[in-house]
Amino acid sequence: MDNRKEVREFLASRRARVSPEQAGLPAHGGNRRVPGLRREEVALLAGVSIDYYIRLERGNLAGASGSVLDGVARALQLDEPEHAHLIDLARASGPAPQRRSRPVQQQIRPTVQRILDAMGDVPAYVRNGRRDILAANPLGRALYSELYADPVRPVNVARFVFLSPRARDFFLDWDRAAADLVANLRIEAGRSPYDRALTDLIGELSVRSEEFRAQWAAQNVRFHRTGVKAVHHPVVGDLVLSFEAMDLPADPGLSLIVYSAEPGSAAQDALQLLASWTATTSDATVPAPQNRSSS
Repeated sequence: MDNRKEVREFLASRRARVSPEQAGLPAHGGNRRVPGLRREEVALLAGVSIDYYIRLERGNLAGASGSVLDGVARALQLDEPEHAHLIDLARASGPAPQRRSRPVQQQIRPTVQRILDAMGDVPAYVRNGRRDILAANPLGRALYSELYADPVRPVNVARFVFLSPRARDFFLDWDRAAADLVANLRIEAGRSPYDRALTDLIGELSVRSEEFRAQWAAQNVRFHRTGVKAVHHPVVGDLVLSFEAMDLPADPGLSLIVYSAEPGSAAQDALQLLASWTATTSDATVPAPQNRSSS
């Protein structure tokens, strides 16, 4: 990732989004040549000099203090994910590592797999920041059976959403799913700018998907902690499920995702039907894994 380019585009896009009126500044009539705030207005609101803010927006966040970053976040009215992303970009603006470690295979500890398997009534899986599904319980694999139809392993949600012709049928609100996914990947890119596998994934999606390119250019960032997912399963039909994403502290970068249905809802009935279907489906029907890479 080109950190300076990422910083420039992120700050410029956030500045263009805030009007003088929203910032409590006079609009100066209708002769403004740029959308949103001017650089000097951001500098005033952030409590820094104009020259210093220009330096920041040109991509040089190296050495910026926490108080400066907080001031810029307030001036640009960044929300929590955007503020965190700005801090990640500043952290990545420091010296690059002299030697980048080789990618390592992310392993799921047996304890984590046992926890997954013990969740017999709800779909659950473990993913990394690239949205690779590294492990799942039987109901989780059944829920995402459309993703597992591709024999390439690890299963990757982003690749499915943007490159599979089945994705728009599977996700009932594909536009929202796609936007959330891109925003999550951008958060991860800020956290892990030297992740070669992530860079390769973003490059592949940018080349092969016009929708991904357009959404990536929007610079939006978002956390993926809780929410609702609506899918159309080819066996049991529509399911509207709540999800919770929980980080695994002993496994940095990995998260446990658990889905649930409202008691007495049609989604709960569908989940029970899916569980019955899963119990009668042989593992042989699931394509054998084929590694795309070692990361």
